[in-house]
Amino acid sequence: MKPKLLLLILLANIVANFSSPFNSSITLTVVSDEAYTKWVKQMGGGCSFKHSDLFDRAKNKFKPCKTIKVDKNPRLGDFVSVQKAINSLPLVNFCRVVISISAGTYREKVEIPATMSYVCLEGADAEKTIIQWDDTADRIGQNGQPLGTYASATFAVNSPYFIAKNITFKNNAPSPPSGALGKQAVALRISADTAAFISCRIIGAQDTLYDDRGRHYFKDCYIQGSVDFIFGNGLSLYERCHLHAKTNSYGALTAQKRESSLEETGFSFVHCRVTGSGALYLGRAWGSFSRVVFAYTYMDKIITPRGWYNWGDKTREMTVFYGQFKCSGPGSDFGGRVSWSRQLTQQEAEPFISLDFIDGHEWLC
Repeated sequence: MKPKLLLLILLANIVANFSSPFNSSITLTVVSDEAYTKWVKQMGGGCSFKHSDLFDRAKNKFKPCKTIKVDKNPRLGDFVSVQKAINSLPLVNFCRVVISISAGTYREKVEIPATMSYVCLEGADAEKTIIQWDDTADRIGQNGQPLGTYASATFAVNSPYFIAKNITFKNNAPSPPSGALGKQAVALRISADTAAFISCRIIGAQDTLYDDRGRHYFKDCYIQGSVDFIFGNGLSLYERCHLHAKTNSYGALTAQKRESSLEETGFSFVHCRVTGSGALYLGRAWGSFSRVVFAYTYMDKIITPRGWYNWGDKTREMTVFYGQFKCSGPGSDFGGRVSWSRQLTQQEAEPFISLDFIDGHEWLC
């Protein structure tokens, strides 16, 4: 048996022993620091992100076949509502459609179905073109049941090859008091592969951006929230984004939900900026194999010295992959970080800091 495979089996047995309520005795296996380091590298950056079985080879389309105008003045556009413009498209769409949205605040809840590929939304300016709603997870839906976090989204994308530029997606439900239940209020949910958001603003409080699944690219975006305000199980690259916390107590920037070492998912933040109020964890381990990397990122003093939280489960400390690489600012000091996070080397950081992380050269160019 290969040494790495044997090591993984031994470590899996340790985790299983700690996790099971039926084990009255626990046998600990001593693993050397060198072996553990090799294992962590394999969990984090040792595998290839290219052409995974989980993702098809992407073939994007950029030349538009149709352009639709949305304007609050019916004389100046084809539609006065973003959702009505989307509903006008074929349910199964095969060509790039550009929906141009004039300045204004569009108070509506919008969803793009899974079959409606190649939709592009272009606002006049992110400060001026705003799509907003105020649902929360505990709000009662049409079926008489609470909406839940998934359905609380102001703007939900279920189709591949989506692009948004110069738009604000906002959930303006009030910020909940500490410890309140059912107040998740998603501004944007992306539940499809190969989506890009350029110069957008994504604003909310608890659970602002549901980065659910698929490969995603966020560039020059402003993202604001309080608790777990970027969460989900996407494979996503955030480049030159401004991440702003707005809380009077403890908050968390990320809650990444990778549940297995076989999942090629994770969040990478490159050349970003983290600011705000309160005390902020860089991430909480929502998934047992949660994976988040910050590289070349400025961190304000709001970052807690420990940096990361294990979600109240110490076994996750053995399987998560949390790393920093060449970050700056008063909140970037690695000295007080939890022992199970990593200060990455150039080689360890390399898989996370370019478009290759999300196969971006296939579908962004």
